[in-house]
Amino acid sequence: MKLQVPDLGYLNLGGDITVKYQLSPMELIDEALLNKEGVLASSGALAVDTGKYTGRSPKDRFIVCDGITENTVWWGDVNIKISPEKFNHLFNKLTAYLSDKKIYVRDSSACADPAHAISIRVITETAYQNLFANNLFLRPELESLGQQPEWTIIAAPGFLANPATDGTRQENFSIINFSMKMILIGGTGYTGEIKKGIFSVLNFILPLYENILPMHCAANVGKDGDTAIFFGLSGTGKTTLSADPNRNLIGDDEHGWGDHSVFNFEGGCYAKCADLTEEKEPQIFKAIKFGALLENVSFFPGTQRADYQNVDKTENTRVAYPIEFIDDAILPSIASIPKNIFFLTADAFGVLPPISKLDVEQAMFHFLSGYTAKVAGTEAGITAPQLTFSACFGKAFLPLHPFVYAEMLGEKMRKNQVSVWLVNTGWSGGPYGIGKRMKLTYTRAMIEAALNGGLDHQHYKKHHVFKLMIPLHCPNAPDEILDPSKMWNNTEEYFIKAYELAEAFEQNYKQFEQVKVSKVHEQSLKMC
Repeated sequence: MKLQVPDLGYLNLGGDITVKYQLSPMELIDEALLNKEGVLASSGALAVDTGKYTGRSPKDRFIVCDGITENTVWWGDVNIKISPEKFNHLFNKLTAYLSDKKIYVRDSSACADPAHAISIRVITETAYQNLFANNLFLRPELESLGQQPEWTIIAAPGFLANPATDGTRQENFSIINFSMKMILIGGTGYTGEIKKGIFSVLNFILPLYENILPMHCAANVGKDGDTAIFFGLSGTGKTTLSADPNRNLIGDDEHGWGDHSVFNFEGGCYAKCADLTEEKEPQIFKAIKFGALLENVSFFPGTQRADYQNVDKTENTRVAYPIEFIDDAILPSIASIPKNIFFLTADAFGVLPPISKLDVEQAMFHFLSGYTAKVAGTEAGITAPQLTFSACFGKAFLPLHPFVYAEMLGEKMRKNQVSVWLVNTGWSGGPYGIGKRMKLTYTRAMIEAALNGGLDHQHYKKHHVFKLMIPLHCPNAPDEILDPSKMWNNTEEYFIKAYELAEAFEQNYKQFEQVKVSKVHEQSLKMC
């Protein structure tokens, strides 16, 4: 059956445009090869370079300030204002740029729970971007999507803005317009801008209008139907620990928590490839096959075989694939409300317990903190462990004030009696350079114990500095590692470093204490 090209007249595109609509992955790969956008790796995956930008550009992400957003959005360095006039000006320039080109159009959706799904039309200048949209968004039957999508994304890496006239910071940009329900992306070929644009949209819509908590997290479900959620910033083990052979994957990155379920926003995964091996990440490794999209990876010289240890192009090498490429993924990606939540942190100071249990107030505090640490050598200029705080483990994607999301989390925890655990996947026995990274086998054992009731005992003690409840015993993990102070050679040095981190937590939290929540935010909190 030949697909009918949708009406794109609302985009003011010219008559010379060629529209490739709803191509299959095979057709998109053929188009990408024809356009010389990339090559096939030996695994069968399409491998492309995204150009100048190999990651998101947070300082070039804007939200149109209008009647919908002016008094609701958390404006600042995360959410940067742009006027409706500048948006319209860029929109006209961008559509004029595309008017004589070949474009790729895909209709899809987000949110696996049909009650909260939104339809999306993705219009891209390149075939590989459209393959990404196919892999990352949900792929419902076209008949269920209707004639016009709710949201439209236009992504054109070849279109460069003029900061002097267009209101942007530089030539690349990503702009969300909630009134027009449109996202414009230009000057960058990095596909993560497409994915995170819709995530930001859902982070605005779902809390305000549908009482859904959007979450930057992974999620899986056990054989007994118990759901677990894993929050964590880059390098904390979120993807690794949620990929449990004894549990089924709901999703690896973006979810919503409603009154009766947790559901995946996406239809695929966007996994990091740096240092990837079949032994460490067998599910991801096996998912890199025909239909998957590799970004910015290098090959072994003279071959088409990906060298995942080579990060000369970027440490942010990625692969995008449909969730069906993971053997134990559940479809549709919906499960029950969570029984356990894990906050993952890679503490390079070696002072946080490997696992501790949080009460509701502590959970809200650590959720707002979103702590991990960058270690020396990971980025130019970093010579010592560097604290990183990202509110709600996803500050860059929060259109509303973090309090909105934290209050929702606290309310849902109280209502559903959820257990929350803080898990340190970082260092023990000393800071980075002295101590050792917590063994993955021990971390897995602690998480397994939390999930199966192995930590449902009364043998806990309170940490002197952080006031966290630490289990004294955990199946399949040595007792001595559970109290981090006992792993240091010098106890006094341990507590000096622990108080240093505790002070950093308190200083970071002051930004929230000092914020005067507007009436609209207060109303939002009540709605939540």
